[in-house]
Formats: sequence, structure tokens, C-alpha cells
Amino acid sequence: MINNREIGTIGEEIAAEFLEKNNYKIIEKNFRYKRLGEIDIISWENDSICFVEVKTRSTLKYGLPRESVNFRKRENIKKLAQIYINRHNMHDKSIRFDVVEIYIEKNQDKIHLKEINLIKNAF
Repeated sequence: MINNREIGTIGEEIAAEFLEKNNYKIIEKNFRYKRLGEIDIISWENDSICFVEVKTRSTLKYGLPRESVNFRKRENIKKLAQIYINRHNMHDKSIRFDVVEIYIEKNQDKIHLKEINLIKNAF
């Protein structure tokens, strides 16, 4: 049986492929800094650096995927983005925070993609 961590990883892979097909250039995945958490995908889209949070769900039992990107999660992503910008001297770049929602269907060890929803400027 596939666990939630594996589902999250699969969702991130699906999101990365989707973003690349939609003219995003991925520059880093799973950026972490200490205990702040992680940014799932960092990419370029046109002239903007995009910090992308990926949320994968097989049920809406706990709400829409985007709803799980709560205030605390958004604040952590913003802090991590600032660290990334400082490290890479990107202060003059336009930035954006996007969310990719992945809806899947689970059948034992198989996952079927049902829908992908890209929310640009999510927060």
C-alpha cells in the first residue's frame, strides 16, 4: 500500500512534469533550510522566479488541496523564499508563489491522475 509520503513525492513529480510542459524551467526541488520546512519546486516562468507548493489529494475529506496551504505554511514558504533569494543574489527578480493541486485516485499500488490545477499568484 502506498503511504502519504510516497503520494506526496509522486505528486511533486507529476507537478514538475506539468510545469515543464507549461514553460516553467525548474531550477531546484525540495529546497530546505534548517527546520523551516521546504519549498517543493523553485522554477522560472517568463521573468519570474516561482516558488511552488504542491498538494496531492486522493479525497476531499479534509478539504481542497489549496486549503492546506494555511497561514503558517505560507509564512514558512515566504521565509524560505527570502533565504533562497539572498543565497542566490536574486533581489532584483520578480517573484511569485504558486500552488499546484494534484487530484489522484488510488487503487492499491496504482495511482491514476485525475486532475491538475495550477494556481498562479496563490498567495
